[in-house]
Amino acid sequence: MKIDGILEAALYASDLVAADAFYGGTLGMEVIARKEARHIFYRAGSTVLLVFNPDATAAADPGGGLPVPLHGAKGPGHVCFTASGAALDDWTAHFAKEGIEIEADFLWPNGARSVYVRDPAGNSVEFAEARLWGMQ
Repeated sequence: MKIDGILEAALYASDLVAADAFYGGTLGMEVIARKEARHIFYRAGSTVLLVFNPDATAAADPGGGLPVPLHGAKGPGHVCFTASGAALDDWTAHFAKEGIEIEADFLWPNGARSVYVRDPAGNSVEFAEARLWGMQ
C-alpha cells in the first residue's frame, strides 16, 4: 500500500467573510462548496483547501448532516501552495499591490524559494517551488 498524495487540507478561520476575501478574492481561488457560517471549500489545482469555522465544526451539525467526526483547531495553521519561480515574482508583486505584508521570502538550502504571508485569521500561507521537496 502507498499514499498517492494529499486530497485536501484544512485551515480554520472564525471570520469566513474575511477568509473568502483572501482566498477567493486576493488569491482568486475557485469556491467549490459553501455552507454559511460553517465552511468554504476551494479548488487548489488537483487538491482542495477546506476553510472551516472552528466553532461550527467542533459542535454537532444540528441539520443531521454527514457523519463527519467533530474537529477544529486553535491557533494559526499552515498551508503551502506550489508556484514556479516566475509565479513567485508575480505573487510578491500582487501582495505588494494588495498591501499584504510578506513575512519571509528566501531560498532554502536546496535552492527552492518560499514566500510566506498571513491570511486574515493568522494562518501561515506559503507559496513555494515544488523542488523544495524534490518534486517538479
